[in-house]
Amino acid sequence: MNSTKGRFEYLGGRRTSKIIFLILPFIIAIIAILSFTALHAEDKTKMVVGAVEEVILLPWGVKLPARIDTGSGMTSLDARDLTVKNKVAQFRLPEKYGDILIRLPVVHRRNIRTSDSRDRRPVVEIELLVGSKRMRVLANLNDRSQLTYPLNLGRDVLKQGFIVDCAQEKILSSKSSGGVSK
Repeated sequence: MNSTKGRFEYLGGRRTSKIIFLILPFIIAIIAILSFTALHAEDKTKMVVGAVEEVILLPWGVKLPARIDTGSGMTSLDARDLTVKNKVAQFRLPEKYGDILIRLPVVHRRNIRTSDSRDRRPVVEIELLVGSKRMRVLANLNDRSQLTYPLNLGRDVLKQGFIVDCAQEKILSSKSSGGVSK
């Protein structure tokens, strides 16, 4: 009787391993399909931008051309006549963009390394509209009068759902803005 009992247990174990062997490929296929679907869903939420894009500085509604810079870690805004007193930065936008006087609290100061120097710059939080995407970002303030673009969008912005097509410019302004997303 012991030999029969052992034989049935062995066959039972064999059946279990056959079932697992048959079901395992289906489980793997389902996992692969779900992960593939999740990756594609993420790709659909990314917005393609060109090397230069029109960006709106909120709440002032000022449209600024921005250089999309994958080599820059942080966004930089042109700040003319910049002064910092009591942790508040006061500056003007370039005349071409309304010469608006802006006062914003300084979040912190940051050491910024450029191709020709190192600076310690004030960093403020600004709100931007890039295409249909509205976002709050940290930006360092600097006199960019010698540069072509008053706004430089760095990787801090690009990580928020953008893909850069450097062969094109102003992709977003050529598309209709079908609503603002947050």
